[in-house]
Amino acid sequence: MNPFDTPLGFSTNFLFVPGTRPERFTKALDSGANGVVLDLEDAVPAEDKDIARNAIRAAWPNFSAEQKKRLVIRTNSPGSKFYAADLILAQELNVACILIPKSESMDQINGAALILPNTAIIPMIETAVGLDCIKEIANSNQVIRIALGNLDLQADLGMICDHQETELQPARYQIVLASRLAQIAPPIDGVTPSTDDIERIADDAQRAKRMGFGGKLCIHPKQVNVVIKAFTPNEEELAWARRVIEADKAANGGAVKLDGRMIDRPVVLLAQRTLAITGKY
Repeated sequence: MNPFDTPLGFSTNFLFVPGTRPERFTKALDSGANGVVLDLEDAVPAEDKDIARNAIRAAWPNFSAEQKKRLVIRTNSPGSKFYAADLILAQELNVACILIPKSESMDQINGAALILPNTAIIPMIETAVGLDCIKEIANSNQVIRIALGNLDLQADLGMICDHQETELQPARYQIVLASRLAQIAPPIDGVTPSTDDIERIADDAQRAKRMGFGGKLCIHPKQVNVVIKAFTPNEEELAWARRVIEADKAANGGAVKLDGRMIDRPVVLLAQRTLAITGKY
């Protein structure tokens, strides 16, 4: 398996499910979520880590090949006593992708890649150290994109953020920039703690999209469709993107005007990304 042969690179939403709740695994896959994260970290108490691993191990043969491509295992942090067993589980199951929380160095990611050469990796930035090393982490082996752990990062930095998390905007910018420079997929924004405030979830998703993120983490099925709607281009945006691609092809890659606007390489790249999100490019 090629670690980059996964639809998770363009997934706009990832739904967390505790590893201790196997009855929810299939429900999460059927919720419309692009990616489902089977969580071994925050959602699982220390005394239940083995229970969670065994639940995932027992459920794995029942997943279809298509479902397995959408499943992600969030390990415990590299500095924890639980991490090695999590990597062994991922190796045993030949998982398509793992999410590594509190990622803080290239060595951590490359070490996981050595153990899991067939697995794509999503490092999660949740600490000041991780943010400071973001460029190296983004360029580590088998990394397909970066995820932001917004709540943990706030805590680590001692921030008290406003409703819009304005104080985290510089961190978000750094993650988007590092992802682009590393030429990996656009990053995944963090969670919205409220599961019932649909307006806030939509606003957070729209903010993430405006900043250059390509997706968002979800903690409840109610959030999934809201996030999908926010990140999915509408018909007007798709029509514009198709016209840009057609104009670029007609000009054989040269500069061309469309509706009075110069179409150059950045505009073409944005159009390609718009279509790629829907799988139509």
